[in-house]
Amino acid sequence: MKINNFLELKDFQKIIIENEKIELDESLLSRVDKSFQFLKEFSKNKVIYGVNTGFGPMAQFKISDEDTHQLQYNLIRSHSSGIGNPLPADEVKACMLARLNTLSLGNSGVHQSVIYLLQELINRDITPLIFEHGGVGASGDLVQLAHLALVLIGEGEVFYKGERKSTKEVFEIEGLEPIKVEIREGLALMNGTSVMSGIGIVNAYKANQLTDISLRLSCAINEIVQAYDDHLSEALNGTKKHYGQQKVAERMRAHLADSKLIRKREEHLYTHFEEQEKVFKEKVQEYYSLRCVPQILGPVLDTLEYTEKVLENEINSANDNPIINVEDQHVYHGGNFHGDYISLEMDKLKIVVTKLTMLAERQLNYLLNAKINEILPPFVNLGKLGFNFGMQGVQFTATSTTAESQMLSNSMYVHSIPNNNDNQDIVSMGTNAAVICRKVIENAFEVLAIEAITIIQAVEYLGFQDKVSSSTKELYDEIRKIIPAFSDDMVMYPYLEEVKKYLKGM
Repeated sequence: MKINNFLELKDFQKIIIENEKIELDESLLSRVDKSFQFLKEFSKNKVIYGVNTGFGPMAQFKISDEDTHQLQYNLIRSHSSGIGNPLPADEVKACMLARLNTLSLGNSGVHQSVIYLLQELINRDITPLIFEHGGVGASGDLVQLAHLALVLIGEGEVFYKGERKSTKEVFEIEGLEPIKVEIREGLALMNGTSVMSGIGIVNAYKANQLTDISLRLSCAINEIVQAYDDHLSEALNGTKKHYGQQKVAERMRAHLADSKLIRKREEHLYTHFEEQEKVFKEKVQEYYSLRCVPQILGPVLDTLEYTEKVLENEINSANDNPIINVEDQHVYHGGNFHGDYISLEMDKLKIVVTKLTMLAERQLNYLLNAKINEILPPFVNLGKLGFNFGMQGVQFTATSTTAESQMLSNSMYVHSIPNNNDNQDIVSMGTNAAVICRKVIENAFEVLAIEAITIIQAVEYLGFQDKVSSSTKELYDEIRKIIPAFSDDMVMYPYLEEVKKYLKGM
């Protein structure tokens, strides 16, 4: 894929998920070089933050000409201070692509060598060691991006062919040369929102998967109870003017189009009414977790769509400081590195994913509680009641995991803590928000895996394999390849993990 100007999230998917290689357009390289040459000339005899001054609260100190390059190395090394779990490779790769793209806009004054080396690292699947903990998301992801910059100057560590190795060793193997600081390569690499954005892009991709899976499982459970179709109808959902709700209902109708189990109200409850009937044998309406799916998943879909728009805007924006403007022949100082946009979106995304998880947990409870559903044995137990346990044990896992996500859904966006001698007196905590959002997403996959197995067991008990929609039948067949129909109790955790992997690969 040739990189020139605007990158869409689907481009990230091709490069990060599908491992498509990237090429650099000549116009991009020309733009980068013009920015570099302008800054090189413009910064002579002027005070430019981060070029000939100290950083942060020490910006009042003038740096002599002979020390300006060493200043950048000092910044990178001193801020390579992250700790905790390493970020997964896909998130780091997304971070590198986001950084390459923003530095390529021609607003950063970096040397072309930075762009070239980032391209090589991405194409060769060499991912820098970047830790989860460290950034407050205000002067960008300073600490995490310092670890990226550390690798670009040939230091630090990387993941290479499944192993954690020193950058120096891997560069020697691959014949790569570290960059040399020319003007402000250290600050330009570190001042920005590319780590929170990279994690956010991967989060959005996975949240899309979760939304589709939740929608399919919701369709399947409606089939199991032979629900009426009017709560999915275009007529009903069209009376509420939310795009997400209408889209969810439309997709559910498509999934259920060939189901032999979904019923029409007019063929059952609208055909006759006996005056002597005081208690109806059939449910007039289903529980909320079954008939309010468009209204519950609709806001998830709408939120996700807006989050993707914000992420796309961020990765195509100049988000360091200062901003180099060749056209104006000027250098502007400001705060484009501030991560509030991403922080807020990650908070919103984790909230709706938690709600999606809560929906799954309630649907699961409906299936497991025989007194509520009145069609299945307790805990969808296909064995001997009292002797076997069915899905009883895994419900505890689903409940506790959902509870954790509810707790994690407290906002990071409003948890600013001043630091940096109060220079950074209000910060975004954007990377923290993105990392916690990722945890909530992982939790959701686990709860949905448990729900999926339960649904398949319910289909088995009712003998509905040939009556469910083709969409549900596909789900049934694929999960049955992983876990057989069971009546005897068995150790469940290996199956949970395998079904979770299957769902993540859908």
